[in-house]
Amino acid sequence: MDEELTEGYDEPCAQCGAVCWALSDGLQFFCKNCHNVIERTQAVVDVSTFILNNKISSISSGSRKKTGREGGREWMICEGFQIVLKHQAEALVGLGVCPQFKTDVLWDFWKRYLQNTRQAYTRAPVSSSTNPVDLTSESEADFLFLSEQSDQSEPISASGYVSSTGHSSDGKSSVCSGSLDAECYFRPKNRKSLHLMNMPRTLALCHLALLWLREAITLADLLRLVSKRLVPYITVYEEFPEEMKFFGRDAMIFRVETIPSYRKVHREALQMAEVLQLPAFPSVTSDCLLHPALLSLRYLMDANLPDELHLLVRKVIEKTAMEKDFFLTFNPSVRKSTLLCYDLQAAALIIVTMKLLFRLDDHVEWKLSRKANEKGNGQGKKKMTKQDSSMFSLRTWYMIVNPALERARKREELFEARRQWKPKKLIIPAMKHRTVVLKRRRVVEQLQSSFRTLSGSVPEQQQPSSTSNFQFLWGQEEDADGPSLHHKRLSYVLEKRGKDKRLVNQKYWHTDLRRCRERDCGDHFSELEPSLPRMYVWLLGLFSFILGVSEAQVHADVVKVERRLLLSKAVPKEGTSKRRRKRRRTSCMM
Repeated sequence: MDEELTEGYDEPCAQCGAVCWALSDGLQFFCKNCHNVIERTQAVVDVSTFILNNKISSISSGSRKKTGREGGREWMICEGFQIVLKHQAEALVGLGVCPQFKTDVLWDFWKRYLQNTRQAYTRAPVSSSTNPVDLTSESEADFLFLSEQSDQSEPISASGYVSSTGHSSDGKSSVCSGSLDAECYFRPKNRKSLHLMNMPRTLALCHLALLWLREAITLADLLRLVSKRLVPYITVYEEFPEEMKFFGRDAMIFRVETIPSYRKVHREALQMAEVLQLPAFPSVTSDCLLHPALLSLRYLMDANLPDELHLLVRKVIEKTAMEKDFFLTFNPSVRKSTLLCYDLQAAALIIVTMKLLFRLDDHVEWKLSRKANEKGNGQGKKKMTKQDSSMFSLRTWYMIVNPALERARKREELFEARRQWKPKKLIIPAMKHRTVVLKRRRVVEQLQSSFRTLSGSVPEQQQPSSTSNFQFLWGQEEDADGPSLHHKRLSYVLEKRGKDKRLVNQKYWHTDLRRCRERDCGDHFSELEPSLPRMYVWLLGLFSFILGVSEAQVHADVVKVERRLLLSKAVPKEGTSKRRRKRRRTSCMM
């Protein structure tokens, strides 16, 4: 039977020299003398036809010559990252970002990175070997394709981080990677000193470019788009051209199975800004969507809070001087300049304002809720029976938002459980394992096809992800998460005293506002959380879900706002009396 199936193939075995071929279950030729498996396979036109009828349609002919890169061209890791940035930029432009984001800003940042790290655009490019490999003019033309204007760009000299051979240490024909310089990326010394690119840094570079254009996409929005697969990141290496052979160590560089955290991307953005040596960013003016006044309005709408709260948030912004241009604008050239987390800052301003209004100590907010119910229904003559009362009640708001929050969390958990992490493009760890990996993939595909044919099932298609920046929908629509409370009034939390308006709540609590050294001391939220009021912790959880960050990060930004609000004016310096310090700390006037 084997002689009939292998008829016409009389090449001697490369290992033992015998001509006695047989066919395995995976339709691969192997030597019956030494059991050596070769790359020649028996081609079948239709997999399902073969499984059901056990009938061979055709047999492939000809023999391939084994080469190290299977006919692919030489390429470098930085070229792969350029393809990643290209697809990420195209996805963001397709979502509504200004076209200049790809053609001008991100492209200029990438060229500046290559030049400052001496990978390109320099007369003395760095190299990991004594014999650097210079790319030819044809390779240079393939390398410059991120921008449509790349043909008018200056020529590039991209000899950098090149391994001397690109082959495995045993000297055999199996190649350890498809790229030329993957080996350099696994040296810890090079990673730090040469500022090598990695996948999280591609998102950091996109984040810096978005900030430069003052786009409305914050870092939390960018990571949410990545999670929804609207911006390529997880399996972006599948977009590599066919001639760029991708295997071995390349997979360890470009293959990612998790989405980086907010804190990691923000830290990488700071490092990239330092490497790029960027000038001062364009000013964040009052009409910019990254301004805390406008950004806080967006999160107030998403959290179903009343519009009148925005006026009080703006007063907190004025008292903390957080609307100043020098505070909001990122200037990497200044030594102590920090890259603000604009979305976290806006959420922290809302939480601080709600603490000023309702205290959020698990007692006062519920008393004020009862007061709101009485005022909204005629000074307590009848109990509240409708949710469309004119006064904003924190209790009513909590009863509406909390179930919607729990449903949204369950939807997200279900979405993550159904997420397909398996790539479509097969990743080969090493050329010597190529035969085994291909056989396993064919067996799996044959079994899946057979099961679908016998069961008559159709592969489930994933619904397209929403591009909205809002997590919730409030209103009277059919698919709304609950009724809208944006029109509610907050007049009962303010009282007139002469010409000024004072808060009904005259006390404010806060955690320790002293700064600690980050190197010696870490995050204290896990220690503080059991002793904090439950309503405050729940509010942190609400905004942590909206932003996709941890509760500890939201609390840390709340503390930053409180330092600017209290330590600057309300809390006196050391040396004042304890009684006066307590009185000034707990008295707040809007």
